[in-house]
Amino acid sequence: MRTLVLPLVAVASLALAACNSSGSSSQSADDSAASSAPQAHSVSGTVTLRGNDQPSASGKLTISLVDVSQQGAAPLATKTIAPATTFPLPFELDFNPASVAANDLYVVKAELIDGDRHYEMPLQAPVLTKGSPATNVAVQLVPQQTPGEKQLAAFKEEQRQIGGMKVSHGTKLEKDTSLAWQVFRQAGEVQFIRELADYGKKGFTSTDFAYKDGKPWVAVQQKKPDQNAKPTSIDRAGWDSDGTLLLKQHEVNGKVDVLSDDDANNLKQQALDILKLAAGK
Repeated sequence: MRTLVLPLVAVASLALAACNSSGSSSQSADDSAASSAPQAHSVSGTVTLRGNDQPSASGKLTISLVDVSQQGAAPLATKTIAPATTFPLPFELDFNPASVAANDLYVVKAELIDGDRHYEMPLQAPVLTKGSPATNVAVQLVPQQTPGEKQLAAFKEEQRQIGGMKVSHGTKLEKDTSLAWQVFRQAGEVQFIRELADYGKKGFTSTDFAYKDGKPWVAVQQKKPDQNAKPTSIDRAGWDSDGTLLLKQHEVNGKVDVLSDDDANNLKQQALDILKLAAGK
Protein backbone atom coordinates (compact mmCIF):
# COMPACT_ATOMS: atom_id res chain seq x y z
CA MET A 1 0.00 0.00 0.00
CA ARG A 2 1.41 3.38 -1.01
CA THR A 3 1.35 6.43 1.23
CA LEU A 4 0.40 9.63 -0.62
CA VAL A 5 2.70 12.47 0.32
CA LEU A 6 1.84 16.02 -0.81
CA PRO A 7 4.56 18.54 -1.28
CA LEU A 8 4.85 21.16 1.48
CA VAL A 9 3.96 23.97 -0.95
CA ALA A 10 0.73 22.27 -1.95
CA VAL A 11 -0.31 21.86 1.69
CA ALA A 12 0.30 25.54 2.39
CA SER A 13 -1.68 26.55 -0.67
CA LEU A 14 -4.67 24.50 0.41
CA ALA A 15 -4.60 25.99 3.92
CA LEU A 16 -4.42 29.53 2.52
CA ALA A 17 -7.33 28.87 0.19
CA ALA A 18 -9.38 27.59 3.10
CA CYS A 19 -8.61 30.73 5.14
CA ASN A 20 -9.52 33.03 2.23
CA SER A 21 -12.74 31.16 1.70
CA SER A 22 -13.64 31.49 5.38
CA GLY A 23 -12.70 35.24 5.43
CA SER A 24 -14.76 35.98 2.31
CA SER A 25 -17.76 34.27 3.83
CA SER A 26 -17.38 36.26 7.05
CA GLN A 27 -17.02 39.56 5.17
CA SER A 28 -20.03 38.78 3.01
CA ALA A 29 -22.04 38.07 6.14
CA ASP A 30 -20.95 41.36 7.68
CA ASP A 31 -21.85 43.28 4.52
CA SER A 32 -25.17 41.54 4.34
CA ALA A 33 -25.89 42.35 8.00
CA ALA A 34 -24.90 46.00 7.48
CA SER A 35 -27.09 46.35 4.41
CA SER A 36 -30.02 44.78 6.19
CA ALA A 37 -29.61 46.94 9.35
CA PRO A 38 -32.56 49.31 9.75
CA GLN A 39 -31.89 52.92 8.70
CA ALA A 40 -32.99 55.81 10.94
CA HIS A 41 -36.21 57.39 9.74
CA SER A 42 -36.53 59.97 12.53
CA VAL A 43 -34.44 62.21 14.77
CA SER A 44 -35.53 62.72 18.36
CA GLY A 45 -34.33 64.54 21.45
CA THR A 46 -35.07 67.30 23.93
CA VAL A 47 -35.04 71.10 23.73
CA THR A 48 -34.02 72.98 26.88
CA LEU A 49 -33.79 76.68 27.70
CA ARG A 50 -30.85 78.31 29.43
CA GLY A 51 -32.07 80.17 32.51
CA ASN A 52 -35.19 79.87 34.60
CA ASP A 53 -37.68 81.87 32.52
CA GLN A 54 -40.48 80.06 30.70
CA PRO A 55 -42.08 81.49 27.54
CA SER A 56 -45.54 83.00 27.51
CA ALA A 57 -48.57 81.49 25.79
CA SER A 58 -47.42 83.13 22.54
CA GLY A 59 -44.18 81.12 22.43
CA LYS A 60 -43.63 79.32 19.10
CA LEU A 61 -40.88 76.75 18.56
CA THR A 62 -39.67 75.86 15.06
CA ILE A 63 -37.34 72.87 14.77
CA SER A 64 -35.83 71.48 11.55
CA LEU A 65 -33.49 68.80 10.22
CA VAL A 66 -31.07 70.47 7.79
CA ASP A 67 -28.30 69.30 5.46
CA VAL A 68 -25.69 72.02 6.02
CA SER A 69 -23.40 70.54 3.35
CA GLN A 70 -25.90 71.68 0.71
CA GLN A 71 -26.27 75.44 0.89
CA GLY A 72 -29.87 76.54 0.43
CA ALA A 73 -31.24 72.98 0.52
CA ALA A 74 -34.76 72.58 1.87
CA PRO A 75 -34.98 70.96 5.34
CA LEU A 76 -35.54 67.20 5.38
CA ALA A 77 -38.15 67.78 8.07
CA THR A 78 -39.67 70.74 9.93
CA LYS A 79 -42.07 70.95 12.84
CA THR A 80 -43.68 73.94 14.58
CA ILE A 81 -44.89 73.65 18.15
CA ALA A 82 -47.24 76.37 19.40
CA PRO A 83 -47.78 77.27 22.08
CA ALA A 84 -44.37 76.15 23.33
CA THR A 85 -44.55 77.12 26.97
CA THR A 86 -43.06 74.33 29.07
CA PHE A 87 -39.44 73.21 28.82
CA PRO A 88 -37.64 70.80 28.61
CA LEU A 89 -39.68 69.86 25.55
CA PRO A 90 -39.26 66.56 23.63
CA PHE A 91 -39.29 66.49 19.83
CA GLU A 92 -39.26 63.99 16.98
CA LEU A 93 -38.67 64.73 13.29
CA ASP A 94 -39.65 62.07 10.71
CA PHE A 95 -37.86 62.01 7.36
CA ASN A 96 -37.20 59.80 4.32
CA PRO A 97 -33.98 57.78 4.91
CA ALA A 98 -33.33 57.75 1.14
CA SER A 99 -32.76 61.52 1.33
CA VAL A 100 -29.71 61.12 3.59
CA ALA A 101 -26.24 61.17 2.00
CA ALA A 102 -23.64 59.40 4.13
CA ASN A 103 -20.93 62.00 3.46
CA ASP A 104 -23.07 65.07 4.19
CA LEU A 105 -23.40 66.87 7.54
CA TYR A 106 -26.85 67.11 9.11
CA VAL A 107 -27.88 69.23 12.09
CA VAL A 108 -30.99 70.00 14.06
CA LYS A 109 -31.82 73.71 14.06
CA ALA A 110 -34.28 75.27 16.49
CA GLU A 111 -35.59 78.76 17.23
CA LEU A 112 -38.14 79.92 19.79
CA ILE A 113 -39.99 83.23 19.30
CA ASP A 114 -41.94 84.72 22.19
CA GLY A 115 -43.09 88.22 21.28
CA ASP A 116 -39.98 90.41 20.99
CA ARG A 117 -37.84 87.71 22.60
CA HIS A 118 -35.92 85.28 20.41
CA TYR A 119 -34.15 82.15 21.69
CA GLU A 120 -31.36 80.75 19.55
CA MET A 121 -28.86 77.85 19.60
CA PRO A 122 -25.30 78.83 20.60
CA LEU A 123 -23.99 75.44 19.40
CA GLN A 124 -24.91 73.18 16.49
CA ALA A 125 -26.49 69.77 17.11
CA PRO A 126 -25.05 67.31 14.50
CA VAL A 127 -27.10 64.17 13.81
CA LEU A 128 -27.29 61.00 11.67
CA THR A 129 -23.92 60.90 9.84
CA LYS A 130 -20.23 60.92 10.75
CA GLY A 131 -20.92 59.13 14.02
CA SER A 132 -23.60 61.57 15.22
CA PRO A 133 -26.74 60.24 16.96
CA ALA A 134 -30.32 60.03 15.77
CA THR A 135 -31.81 59.80 19.27
CA ASN A 136 -31.32 61.62 22.59
CA VAL A 137 -30.24 64.75 20.71
CA ALA A 138 -29.68 67.64 23.14
CA VAL A 139 -30.70 71.09 21.86
CA GLN A 140 -30.19 74.14 24.07
CA LEU A 141 -31.69 77.56 23.35
CA VAL A 142 -30.37 80.82 24.80
CA PRO A 143 -32.47 84.01 25.12
CA GLN A 144 -31.28 86.93 22.97
CA GLN A 145 -31.65 90.62 23.82
CA THR A 146 -34.83 92.19 22.50
CA PRO A 147 -34.51 95.36 20.37
CA GLY A 148 -35.69 97.34 23.40
CA GLU A 149 -33.08 95.77 25.68
CA LYS A 150 -30.35 96.54 23.16
CA GLN A 151 -31.55 100.13 23.04
CA LEU A 152 -31.57 100.41 26.83
CA ALA A 153 -28.00 99.06 26.99
CA ALA A 154 -26.91 101.68 24.44
CA PHE A 155 -28.71 104.36 26.46
CA LYS A 156 -26.85 103.38 29.63
CA GLU A 157 -23.57 103.61 27.72
CA GLU A 158 -24.60 107.11 26.60
CA GLN A 159 -25.28 108.03 30.23
CA ARG A 160 -21.71 107.10 31.12
CA GLN A 161 -20.39 109.52 28.49
CA ILE A 162 -22.19 112.69 29.59
CA GLY A 163 -19.36 113.70 31.92
CA GLY A 164 -17.30 114.63 28.88
CA MET A 165 -20.02 116.77 27.29
CA LYS A 166 -20.65 120.49 27.56
CA VAL A 167 -23.34 121.12 30.19
CA SER A 168 -25.76 124.01 30.83
CA HIS A 169 -28.48 124.49 33.44
CA GLY A 170 -31.96 125.93 33.66
CA THR A 171 -34.89 126.33 36.02
CA LYS A 172 -38.55 127.27 35.77
CA LEU A 173 -41.26 127.87 38.35
CA GLU A 174 -44.89 127.15 37.55
CA LYS A 175 -48.03 127.28 39.67
CA ASP A 176 -47.73 123.79 41.12
CA THR A 177 -44.37 122.65 39.76
CA SER A 178 -40.72 123.52 40.18
CA LEU A 179 -38.52 122.43 37.25
CA ALA A 180 -34.75 122.18 37.03
CA TRP A 181 -32.69 120.65 34.22
CA GLN A 182 -29.22 119.99 32.90
CA VAL A 183 -28.55 119.96 29.16
CA PHE A 184 -25.59 118.00 27.78
CA ARG A 185 -24.31 118.88 24.32
CA GLN A 186 -21.73 117.42 22.00
CA ALA A 187 -20.58 119.25 18.88
CA GLY A 188 -23.35 121.77 19.58
CA GLU A 189 -26.11 119.14 19.49
CA VAL A 190 -28.26 118.23 22.49
CA GLN A 191 -27.52 114.62 23.40
CA PHE A 192 -29.00 114.36 26.86
CA ILE A 193 -31.28 116.25 29.25
CA ARG A 194 -31.79 115.44 32.92
CA GLU A 195 -34.99 116.96 34.31
CA LEU A 196 -36.09 117.21 37.95
CA ALA A 197 -39.74 118.07 38.56
CA ASP A 198 -41.04 118.79 42.07
CA TYR A 199 -44.84 118.63 42.30
CA GLY A 200 -44.99 119.26 46.04
CA LYS A 201 -47.40 116.89 47.78
CA LYS A 202 -48.09 115.18 44.45
CA GLY A 203 -44.58 113.80 44.31
CA PHE A 204 -41.33 114.14 42.41
CA THR A 205 -39.98 112.87 39.09
CA SER A 206 -36.43 112.47 37.86
CA THR A 207 -36.24 111.92 34.10
CA ASP A 208 -33.34 111.30 31.75
CA PHE A 209 -34.02 112.09 28.10
CA ALA A 210 -31.62 111.08 25.33
CA TYR A 211 -31.81 112.35 21.73
CA LYS A 212 -30.58 111.26 18.31
CA ASP A 213 -30.54 113.74 15.42
CA GLY A 214 -32.73 116.14 17.39
CA LYS A 215 -35.43 113.51 18.05
CA PRO A 216 -36.38 111.74 21.29
CA TRP A 217 -34.47 108.46 21.48
CA VAL A 218 -34.88 107.12 25.03
CA ALA A 219 -36.68 108.42 28.13
CA VAL A 220 -36.32 106.92 31.63
CA GLN A 221 -38.51 108.42 34.34
CA GLN A 222 -38.44 107.65 38.06
CA LYS A 223 -41.47 108.60 40.14
CA LYS A 224 -40.95 109.23 43.88
CA PRO A 225 -42.89 110.59 46.88
CA ASP A 226 -40.12 113.20 47.23
CA GLN A 227 -36.64 113.90 45.89
CA ASN A 228 -34.78 111.79 48.46
CA ALA A 229 -37.14 108.80 48.43
CA LYS A 230 -36.71 105.56 46.53
CA PRO A 231 -38.62 105.27 43.22
CA THR A 232 -42.11 103.84 43.43
CA SER A 233 -42.03 103.15 39.69
CA ILE A 234 -39.72 103.48 36.69
CA ASP A 235 -40.99 103.99 33.15
CA ARG A 236 -38.72 103.42 30.16
CA ALA A 237 -39.53 104.20 26.53
CA GLY A 238 -37.38 104.28 23.42
CA TRP A 239 -37.91 104.90 19.70
CA ASP A 240 -35.97 104.15 16.54
CA SER A 241 -35.19 106.73 13.85
CA ASP A 242 -38.64 106.21 12.31
CA GLY A 243 -40.41 106.82 15.60
CA THR A 244 -41.29 103.15 16.17
CA LEU A 245 -41.57 102.29 19.86
CA LEU A 246 -38.91 99.69 20.73
CA LEU A 247 -38.39 100.05 24.48
CA LYS A 248 -41.54 99.89 26.63
CA GLN A 249 -41.05 98.98 30.28
CA HIS A 250 -43.02 99.80 33.42
CA GLU A 251 -41.23 98.63 36.57
CA VAL A 252 -42.71 98.45 40.07
CA ASN A 253 -40.89 96.78 42.99
CA GLY A 254 -38.49 95.08 40.60
CA LYS A 255 -41.25 93.56 38.46
CA VAL A 256 -41.17 94.72 34.83
CA ASP A 257 -44.36 94.88 32.75
CA VAL A 258 -45.14 96.41 29.37
CA LEU A 259 -45.46 100.20 29.32
CA SER A 260 -48.72 101.32 27.73
CA ASP A 261 -48.67 103.22 24.44
CA ASP A 262 -50.34 106.21 26.10
CA ASP A 263 -47.66 106.43 28.80
CA ALA A 264 -44.93 106.04 26.16
CA ASN A 265 -46.47 108.85 24.08
CA ASN A 266 -46.65 111.00 27.21
CA LEU A 267 -42.91 110.49 27.81
CA LYS A 268 -42.18 111.37 24.19
CA GLN A 269 -44.14 114.60 24.50
CA GLN A 270 -42.26 115.46 27.69
CA ALA A 271 -38.99 114.88 25.82
CA LEU A 272 -40.08 117.31 23.11
CA ASP A 273 -41.30 119.90 25.62
CA ILE A 274 -38.09 119.95 27.69
CA LEU A 275 -36.01 120.10 24.50
CA LYS A 276 -37.89 123.24 23.42
CA LEU A 277 -37.57 124.71 26.92
CA ALA A 278 -33.86 124.01 27.04
CA ALA A 279 -33.44 125.68 23.65
CA GLY A 280 -35.28 128.76 24.90
CA LYS A 281 -38.29 128.29 22.65
